[in-house]
Amino acid sequence: MHEQLWAPWRLGYLLGGEPATPDLSKVAWLPGAEQSCFLCRAAGDPDRRATLTPVVTDQALVVLNRYPYNNGHLLVAPRRHVGELSELMPIEQLEIHQLIVRLTGVLRDKMKCEGFNVGLNLGRVAGAGVPGHLHWHIVPRWNGDSNFMPALAGVRVIPQALETLFEMLAEQG
Repeated sequence: MHEQLWAPWRLGYLLGGEPATPDLSKVAWLPGAEQSCFLCRAAGDPDRRATLTPVVTDQALVVLNRYPYNNGHLLVAPRRHVGELSELMPIEQLEIHQLIVRLTGVLRDKMKCEGFNVGLNLGRVAGAGVPGHLHWHIVPRWNGDSNFMPALAGVRVIPQALETLFEMLAEQG
């Protein structure tokens, strides 16, 4: 008997595909926003479900990682298009930190995770996929959460649909 692993959203990542071209006509771009930046779009797009943005505050936002490293992988970013830590205003620093603290608590409670990797890749050479817009990764971890899939197939299996994670976080405000 074989177990079936179902993670259909991973195919786009594996094939190198991008999500469908979004309708940008309703986006309220913030001053200094880059229209090619998915975080800038999320900051101004009223369709939070389409951008996978369950939480938006005055200064920051939370976006679900479309290609998560682990179940519950989130990105926390300033709403402004800022690429250097020295460019963050104190209120942005505070709200980002408060969101990270709050979300690790929500994920620990709702998903029963046992730990987290929380980090920032600062600059392209450090692994930043969007070097012009700072964003912190919150990656929930569980004891024994690595398995054979990354080693044998170069694939991670994420057992939760992004829509389910979105709903869980959107309920928290």
